[in-house]
Amino acid sequence: MEEWKDGCVGEGNAGRPAGSSPALPPPHSSALPPPHSSTLPFLRPATFIGLATFAFFGVFFLCPLLQTLRGGFLHQGRVTAAFVLEVFRNPTYVEGLRNSLGLAVATTLVVALFSIPLAYLATRYDFPGKALLGGLILVPMILPPFVGAIGVRQMLGQYGAVNALWVKLGLMDWARPFDWLGEGRFWAIVATQSLYLYPIFYLNASAALSNVDPAMEEAAQNLGGTAAGRFFRITLPLITPGLFAGGTIVFIWAFTELGTPLMFDYTRVASVQIFDGIKDIGRNPFPYALVTVVLLVSAGTYTMSKLVFGRRAFAMLAKGGQARQTVRLRGGRALLASLLFVLLFGLAVLPHVGVVLTSLSRSWYRSLWPAAWTGQHYLSALGHGLTLSSIRNSLGYASLAVGLDLLLGIAIGTVVVRSRLRWRGLLDAMAMLPLAVPGIVLAFGYVAMSQPGRLLAGLDPSQNPTVLLVIAYAVRRLPYVVRSVVAGLQQTSEVFEEAARNLGCPPWRTTCRITIPLISANLIAGALLAFSFAMLEVSDSLVLAQKQMYFPITKALFELVQLLGEGRLLASALGTWGMVFLAITILGASSLLGKRMGALFRI
Repeated sequence: MEEWKDGCVGEGNAGRPAGSSPALPPPHSSALPPPHSSTLPFLRPATFIGLATFAFFGVFFLCPLLQTLRGGFLHQGRVTAAFVLEVFRNPTYVEGLRNSLGLAVATTLVVALFSIPLAYLATRYDFPGKALLGGLILVPMILPPFVGAIGVRQMLGQYGAVNALWVKLGLMDWARPFDWLGEGRFWAIVATQSLYLYPIFYLNASAALSNVDPAMEEAAQNLGGTAAGRFFRITLPLITPGLFAGGTIVFIWAFTELGTPLMFDYTRVASVQIFDGIKDIGRNPFPYALVTVVLLVSAGTYTMSKLVFGRRAFAMLAKGGQARQTVRLRGGRALLASLLFVLLFGLAVLPHVGVVLTSLSRSWYRSLWPAAWTGQHYLSALGHGLTLSSIRNSLGYASLAVGLDLLLGIAIGTVVVRSRLRWRGLLDAMAMLPLAVPGIVLAFGYVAMSQPGRLLAGLDPSQNPTVLLVIAYAVRRLPYVVRSVVAGLQQTSEVFEEAARNLGCPPWRTTCRITIPLISANLIAGALLAFSFAMLEVSDSLVLAQKQMYFPITKALFELVQLLGEGRLLASALGTWGMVFLAITILGASSLLGKRMGALFRI
C-alpha cells in the first residue's frame, strides 16, 4: 500500500516493486466510481467550477447591470419607461448622447482607416525593419488617453507648441492665437483616443488576414482578378468578422470613455454626465436612466456583432496546409512601407512625448520646446503624499485583482478546453462579456448596489472602496487571463495530464503540478497585461475611489491636474513613471504571446 501515500502514484501496477504479483481489484470493483469522481453530477469538478464562476459573475457582474436597469425602468414598485424616454427628450442628455456617438463613430472610422492598410502590409509583405516596426505598433497601449491628454493639452493649448510653430512659420500672430481645444476639442479627443485604440483594431485585423486561406486569393488571381478586385471581393469579406470584432471594442471604448473628455473639459458627453450624476444616485432616477441607455447601446452593438458576424464561417484549408508566402519588397516600395509604419508610430507617440516633455519642463510657454529643464518633478512626484499613497494603493489593488483573475482564469480555461461540460461555451462567452460592458456602467452599478439596504451595502465605496475596486479590476481584466489560459491549453498536449490521472493524481494536484507549469508563459503574459491595465484603470478608479487615502494612481493623476501650480507637472511625472512600467509589462507579454496577442482583445 505504499504506492497510495503519494497522491500522484496510483492504480494498478504503478509503483509496484519488480517481481511482485499484480494488484487484484477489490470485489465488485466494476460497481465503484472511478477515483476522485462523484456519482452526483453537480459535484464533478468541471460542473462545480462552472457553477461557482456563474455565481461570482451573477453577484459582481450581472447584479450591478440588473440594478442599473431596475433603477431605470422601476419606480415605486411599478415598471415604467418614462425616465428612459425622458432622456431622449432632455436636450442636455440628447446632446451628450449625440456627442458620445459622434466620438465613437469618428474614432472607429479613423482607427480603421489607417489600421487595415498597415495590417495588410504586415501580413502580406516583407520589408526592412518589419519586426521592429511591428513591435512599435503596440507602444500607444502603454499610456491611456486619459494621461496622454496632458501632453496633448500642452501642445494644442493657445500658447502651446503647435501655435508656436505656426507663429515661427509666420502663419499666426500671438495676439490672436488659435484655440485648438476650444473650437477643435471634439477632434482633439478623437485623435487622442484613436492613437491609443488603433493597436486593438490592428491586432484583430492582422489575425484575420493571417487566417485567410491563400488558395482562395490565388484562385481569384488565376481567374484574372486584379489586386483591388481580389481584396474587395475575396479578402475583405473573409476578414470582416475580425474587423468587426476589433471595431466593436473600439466603438464601445470610445463611446463610454470618461477620462479623456474630463481632461479636455468636454462635459457634454454621456460618460461625464453619468460621472456627475453619481452624487445624486440615491434620490434621482435620471442617472439610472442615462446609464441604462448607454448600456443598451453598448449591448446592442455587441449583440449585433455576434449575430451578424459571430456565426459566419468560411471554408479554409485544414491545419497543415500550405502557408502563405510573403512578398519581399525592394527599393522605393520597401522604403514607402517602412515610412508608413514610422509615420504612424511618430503620430502615436506625440501624446507620450508631450507628457514626458511636460514632466521635464520648468517653463514651457510660447515655444516649441521647454525653455528650462528639470528632473525635480520626478522626485517631487515620488515624494508627494498623494502620489506615494496612490502608487501603494494601485499596487495592492492590482495584485489582488490579478490573483483573483488567475484563480478564475485557470479554472474557466481548464473547463472550456479540457472538460466535456455541455455549457462550457456559455461559460467562455460569459468570461469575455466584460470587454463589451463599459467600465463606467459597471462602476455605476457597484455604487448603486452599495446604497443603504442593497446587496452590497456593507461595501460602501464612500467609506472604503478596496473590495469593490479589486473586484472591478478583476472582472474588467479577466478576459485577458482567460484567453491566455485557453491559448496555452489548446497548444499543450493532454498526454501528461492523462498520465497523472491514470496514476491516481487528484485533479487539483494535476493542475498545480502538471498543467500550470506547462502553460506558465501564457499565465505570465495574461497576468502582466491584467496587472498593467489594472494599475492604470480609469473609469472604476474615478467613480469608486472617493477618499484620498484610497486613491489609486489614475484618481491621483486626475486630482493633481486640477491643482494650480505644479499639479500638472507632477501629474506628468507620475504618468511617465506609469508609462515606463506599462511599457515593460506589455512588451514582456507581447514577447511571450507573439501573434496570439490579438486574441486578448476579441469578444
